[in-house]
Amino acid sequence: MRGKRKGALLLAGVLATGVIAPSALAEPAGRSTTTVQVAGLTAPVRMVLDKWGVPHIYATNTADVYLGQGFNAARDRLFQLDLWHRRGLGTLSEVLGAGYAELDKGARSVLYRGDLAKEWAAYPPQAKEVATKFVAGINGYLEWLARNPNALPEEFRTLGYRPAKWQPEDVVRIRHHALVTNGYYEALRALTSCLAGTPEADVIRQNLEPKHAAAVPQGLDVCAVAQVAEPLLNAYGAAVLPVTFDAGTSKISVTKAPPAQGSNNWAISAAKSATGRPVLADDPHRLMSLPSSRYLAHLSAPGLDIIGAGEPMIPGLHIGHNGTSAFGVTQFPADQEDLYVYQLDPADHSRYKYGDGYESFRTVTEKLPVKGEQSRDLALSFSRHGPVLYVDAQRHLAYGLRSVWMEPGTSPYFAALGFQTAQTAQQFGEALKRWGAPGANHVYANTAGQIGWLPGALVPRRPNHDGLLPVPGDGRYEWNGFYSGDDLPRTINPASGWVATANEMNVPASHQKLGLGYDAWADPYRAQRIAEVLNGKPKLTFEDSLKLQNDFLSIPARKITAVLGSLTSADPKTKASLELLKGWNHVAGPESGPAALYETWFTKHLGPQFIRTVLPGVDFFTKPDTQVLIDALEHPENHFGADARAKRDKLLLDSLVSARAEVEQKLGADQNTWQWGKLQHTRFENPISPLVDEAARKRLNVGPFPRGGASDTVNNSEYESADFRHIGGASLRVVIDVGNWDGSKAVNAPGQSGNPADPHYKDLAESWRKGEYFPLLYSKAAVERNAERYLILVPKSS
Repeated sequence: MRGKRKGALLLAGVLATGVIAPSALAEPAGRSTTTVQVAGLTAPVRMVLDKWGVPHIYATNTADVYLGQGFNAARDRLFQLDLWHRRGLGTLSEVLGAGYAELDKGARSVLYRGDLAKEWAAYPPQAKEVATKFVAGINGYLEWLARNPNALPEEFRTLGYRPAKWQPEDVVRIRHHALVTNGYYEALRALTSCLAGTPEADVIRQNLEPKHAAAVPQGLDVCAVAQVAEPLLNAYGAAVLPVTFDAGTSKISVTKAPPAQGSNNWAISAAKSATGRPVLADDPHRLMSLPSSRYLAHLSAPGLDIIGAGEPMIPGLHIGHNGTSAFGVTQFPADQEDLYVYQLDPADHSRYKYGDGYESFRTVTEKLPVKGEQSRDLALSFSRHGPVLYVDAQRHLAYGLRSVWMEPGTSPYFAALGFQTAQTAQQFGEALKRWGAPGANHVYANTAGQIGWLPGALVPRRPNHDGLLPVPGDGRYEWNGFYSGDDLPRTINPASGWVATANEMNVPASHQKLGLGYDAWADPYRAQRIAEVLNGKPKLTFEDSLKLQNDFLSIPARKITAVLGSLTSADPKTKASLELLKGWNHVAGPESGPAALYETWFTKHLGPQFIRTVLPGVDFFTKPDTQVLIDALEHPENHFGADARAKRDKLLLDSLVSARAEVEQKLGADQNTWQWGKLQHTRFENPISPLVDEAARKRLNVGPFPRGGASDTVNNSEYESADFRHIGGASLRVVIDVGNWDGSKAVNAPGQSGNPADPHYKDLAESWRKGEYFPLLYSKAAVERNAERYLILVPKSS
């Protein structure tokens, strides 16, 4: 009774503040209210769950609102959170068995192991409290779940374990989600350099921007790297790749890159907008996972009123608005890591050459709990640069990784806490000085009419190498501090009336001498298409941004089909193929017949045959760099040698013949019935899908359904070449009407919830497929009108 009275008094106190009005606590007919006691709260927290699954979390102080965010994240995304948590800490073997031991070793090698005091100090002053409260919310839900075991999500029951509690430092120590993959590219470039005899040949695989000639660092044997490329990359993947359940391990090979990660964003000024209000749009591209990698939420407390999206396992939000300022993020693929090659002491592999002598690796031994057996002793080795990934004992070499995300203050996305309350572009930019990883293009707009592009990243200063190949770890190739904050380019209120990014190389000439990176930029075609549309009208409507996020026009298709203009063929089928592509509008919609032929041709025939033609003997990749391929087709004399135009034309026609044969085999001989969406398809798969029977898979998975787009369309669609399954793109789309906040729109596929038992598990999939949105409501009145149910968290009685 005493506890109930205490909760009632606290709730009355909340009402008295006016933060949660009495009318907001009324229980409308048909809308349920659940009250839960949670340890760590200082006052009640009220959540309004709207009809699209977005939680609106209201509290009387920011500490409690972050506790509410953690509780709600666990309520809606518990398996996703626990899997991320175990993957990051290296505790999968504890519940899944010995098949995950190598993944756990890789994960533990890249945990942040520095001074935690320095780590917390690198973020805004409230960071440690925020993480502590957020974790208290997660753990509060786990305590509720212990009292209500029937609510345990299905995935845990299938795998036979229960979720683990968190510590505040887990939020910042786990960093495998930083999207930094430059080490992967360095290893592949070494492989190409060995096979082709020069690193310059690697531009066929990956173009360099700004234009740059890669050189082999003095002391590096690229063929030694090539000999161990596959096990080295497997070790790299064990540290950073998402976990899967189909094979009991998660490996990376020389034939498959890390999952493509991109995004689009733009901000349109008041002067360029048809309404006189700025518009900000963001659609981050990730793996097409279930649930999605982002989660929409609304956090409201005195001094903080922010709505938008974030990583569900990280407190705060980094896409959205705060009632004055709006912001969105894409990847800014600066080069943030290096592979180091260590010459080992032949008589003692615990030592590596450094300077004029040898240093000892630092060894950390940890207990690795393994389901079904006794704990193992796990030995992790570290050089002065970072973890040792792989040892080539035969050649007395070791391979290590140095990454900025081992530096204090680089926990991915956590630095967003610093800009969530920014009121001006200047305040926003000041907060971004703390942004470390991953490199990010932030776009900004506010009610005063400011717009801007402000990248954030911590990037190594490399005084004597370019970061394109592994380097000897003997002291000759050290970093000399970092570029960050004021060193990076920025654009505020440009004359064009808009800013936009799409992961392209967007470093202006004034900053290219810094060497921020050369090899991880996306092709420029999404950015070019965005610019084409934004420059295409004197005034842009809000609906123009919705339409642009769903745009399927392919600029590479436009360029490549233009090269076909002079080609003819006496063969009726080849002639029909040429006519089909020449008459196409280059929109790769799901219903497009020409797109079915073009994408099959481009991905599975033209690209691979181009590689075999210009780079014989290098056969570990099948997809050439699109810019290089287009340049070769438009300017064959620069790529094909003698009789270049004839070789180019033969490549085009031969590959088109084989592509048509494949499409006919899959879709039939009548090209009038071809549709790209009959080949490319979207299927959202629950992670445990491989472990359950067919009936359960049908219930847990979403799709398949027809899909349009391609890797270089604004509505991005990365797909597997083998079966055209859509694997990467924008599951989340947000378009913000700055100042008319309730007019903002969003969609998150296939639904907000990760719990198969929740009605919001897959309710948004059809809207997403059609390019439709729901209102991202901000005002309390609009939220209440669209409330579905209520959740009240109250302090736990002593």
